[in-house]
Amino acid sequence: MTDAVERREEVRAKIARATLDAGRGDSVTLVAVSKTFEADAIRPVLDAGQRVFGENRVQEAQGKWPALREAFPDLELHLIGPLQSNKAKEAVALFDVIETVDREKIAAELTKEVERQGKRPRLYVQVNTGLEDQKAGIDPRDTVAFVARCREIHGLPIEGLMAIPPFDENPGPHFALLEKLAREAGVEKLSMGMSGDYETAIQFGATSVRVGSAIFGSR
Repeated sequence: MTDAVERREEVRAKIARATLDAGRGDSVTLVAVSKTFEADAIRPVLDAGQRVFGENRVQEAQGKWPALREAFPDLELHLIGPLQSNKAKEAVALFDVIETVDREKIAAELTKEVERQGKRPRLYVQVNTGLEDQKAGIDPRDTVAFVARCREIHGLPIEGLMAIPPFDENPGPHFALLEKLAREAGVEKLSMGMSGDYETAIQFGATSVRVGSAIFGSR
């Protein structure tokens, strides 16, 4: 087995243990974050059974995933990086899940593309729980109303929330805030937790965790 395959097994074991420790009876989806890695590095992980992957950039994903999808048609691709409105067409065509809806313009563009292409990716709203200027995501105070507008005005069936806590803060309060907002907004999915804190995120109710370096190694 390659190092990435072995590390993936270790991550899966830790996810299972954290889920059990949290007293949860559900399962947590592992999103293997493959940004910056070429197809040759990803294929062994696909061969090992991983089917859910995350990418940050539409253009990078376009360069490697169409061929991989031909070989593995059951894979599920998540956009976990910021989405520019001029990339909505490509994003809807390529991704099964878009986790970074965070403003009205993006919602409007996605609505147009969903109608035009007849393809409906699953959608999450990204929340900037730390109110960081350099980070994408909607203000937590606006989240519930924004989810409602996405549903009622744009006809987008938002199913979850996503967040990236500040790297220099305890992630627990941020995960707790996202879980609270999800309950208030009436969404069931919580994408939170990365290589350094995914076990903590599971304690707070994460339904999916986005793990890159702990599987693929340093970039």
